[in-house]
Amino acid sequence: MLLPFAMGVVTSFAFPEFSSTSGDNNRVPFIIFMGVALSLTAFGVLARILAELKLLTTDLGRISISSAAINDVFAWILLALAISLSGDRSSLLVPLWVLLSGTAFVIACFTIAPQIFKLISRRCPEGEPIAEKYVCLALCAVLIAGFATDAIGIHGIFGAFVIGCLFPKGHFADAIVEKIEDLVMGLLLPLYFVMSGLETDITTIHGVKSWGRLALVIVTACFGKIVGTVSAALLSKVGLRDSLVLGVLMNTRGLAELIVLNIGKDRKVLSDQTFAIMVLMAIFTTFITTPLVMALYKPSETTQTQDSDSYKNCKRRRKIESEKEEEQTHQLKVLICLQSGKDINPMVKLIEASHGRNQNKETFCVYVMHLIQLSKRPSSIRMVQKARRNGLPFWNKKRDNVLVAFEASCNVRNVSVRSVTAISPLVTVHEDICSSADSKHAAFVILPFHRQWSSLEQEFETVRSEFQGINKRVLENSPCSVGILVDRGGLSDNDSEVASRSFSLSVNVLFFGGGDDREALAYGLRMAEHPGIKLTIVAISGSDISKSYILEAQETPPFLLDERFLAAIKNKAAISTRFEERIVNSTYEAVKIIQEFCECDILLVGKSSERPFVSKLPVMMKMDYPELGPVGNLILMCTSVSVLVVQQYTTRNPSVVGSVSVAVVETP
Repeated sequence: MLLPFAMGVVTSFAFPEFSSTSGDNNRVPFIIFMGVALSLTAFGVLARILAELKLLTTDLGRISISSAAINDVFAWILLALAISLSGDRSSLLVPLWVLLSGTAFVIACFTIAPQIFKLISRRCPEGEPIAEKYVCLALCAVLIAGFATDAIGIHGIFGAFVIGCLFPKGHFADAIVEKIEDLVMGLLLPLYFVMSGLETDITTIHGVKSWGRLALVIVTACFGKIVGTVSAALLSKVGLRDSLVLGVLMNTRGLAELIVLNIGKDRKVLSDQTFAIMVLMAIFTTFITTPLVMALYKPSETTQTQDSDSYKNCKRRRKIESEKEEEQTHQLKVLICLQSGKDINPMVKLIEASHGRNQNKETFCVYVMHLIQLSKRPSSIRMVQKARRNGLPFWNKKRDNVLVAFEASCNVRNVSVRSVTAISPLVTVHEDICSSADSKHAAFVILPFHRQWSSLEQEFETVRSEFQGINKRVLENSPCSVGILVDRGGLSDNDSEVASRSFSLSVNVLFFGGGDDREALAYGLRMAEHPGIKLTIVAISGSDISKSYILEAQETPPFLLDERFLAAIKNKAAISTRFEERIVNSTYEAVKIIQEFCECDILLVGKSSERPFVSKLPVMMKMDYPELGPVGNLILMCTSVSVLVVQQYTTRNPSVVGSVSVAVVETP
């Protein structure tokens, strides 16, 4: 802050307010206003830029947001000094009285306000609604503080700022913000920007000298802030590129800048021309922040290098099916995603059914991710700010309601369950899922279907169509195998007890052939290790399939891989597993077999099959849900059973691993 403040003081010499003889009384306040305006960093605007760029959880984001917060405190102190000096200066006692009164006000606030707020917080326990009288009391305290500082001779916003700093952070503050932020952010703040725009008269900037002052202010503002930040960062042994990014981020200006400029204009310290010049400077410096940061900051380069080096030396499962015996003993890590509370019961039952025969935490680990859309609301920004360590999950005691409900329902024994909250724009939330799956070395990602089943109406209701796009993008970019769970009431039933001896589930696997079907069958075999699971495997093949593959002269025909796979699992399958082999001559027979084996709790199928007759199914002409594949669409169209559609990971699948760090908050 020191270098841009000094350059602001020097830049003020080029403006008429400094050289004007009629403005001697305002010369010192003008110098301080210029220094504050050039050294200020807009905390709120910076937080939103970092959140949009998904940098808020990186080390650079944490450093810049913390620096901006401290910067703001000193800026408000200097602003209070400038306001006190810009008042009536007919007597030296007036500014002295303002400073002493302002100091006394701050001391009184720090002495009295915390005790009152602590008393209110004790009477408002966490988890219970805040009484309206306490909300009114808090807002009255803000208004009284603003009135007091305005009466002293300092701007009313300074008193409100002091009360905001002293407000106890926690559920009480969150409740206050939740009640007023819609009004403030949706109505009052836009009106304030409109008023600032109406006060800005760009036509006052005319002539070479005026445009020269504009260029001078922009250059000195950028140079002072960037060079000052880079120098401090290099002294702290931060790399050159990261130092430059920090400098650009700290060069952000916005609402706080407009507040300073409006106060200066109201106090007759800034002329219309100087006000317009400073507003244009604030707009320009904020506008260039995002493109410059995107050009300078390349987290994917370092992340991809680190990931590639680490994965060469570590044993990593990217799918459930494994040809090597030793890989089958490795811990299976599954990432489960939740869209809403309705996904809890189906996923809990799936977890209980999947932890297999060896019921210990060393063989099965589950990560549960709640997907939350990142909005412009300050509450969403604050949730992202809780994340740490370069976007990787951060252990936190506070959990959202969905995860609390999930953990209450998930009484699964001997399974390591960790909950995660992914806060991101829906357009890029698939990056959160893929990056988290990759960083946690997950072998399987389970996504809920974007439509939820209504038991009363006996039909699907669309929750959010955007989640269909998320599922598609995860299928395209996932670093491991993916499953999409379509629950039609069979798994969401609350009556059946989970994680107990009475737990039971009937599972059918339709095996047509191919990698996706082998992966679905491998997952079904793991479920069959649970004593309460009854598994039925239905191997469906066509009469002329082998001939068609032999004619293609492949080295290892896919049907041979399928036959070897089926032969291997017949010798190792659990006693409760039943095999059925069916040969079909037409798509009609295939549809009848699918309908025949839909009398179960859940059906497992592969997304894509390599069998020729699958491509001739009646749904191939128009699939409403291409992410489910032809067999999945046929099941939804002709049956009412719950289904898990599985796509096996292949090296041909693209990956977004190593992309921009994600905004993730993880809870134990």
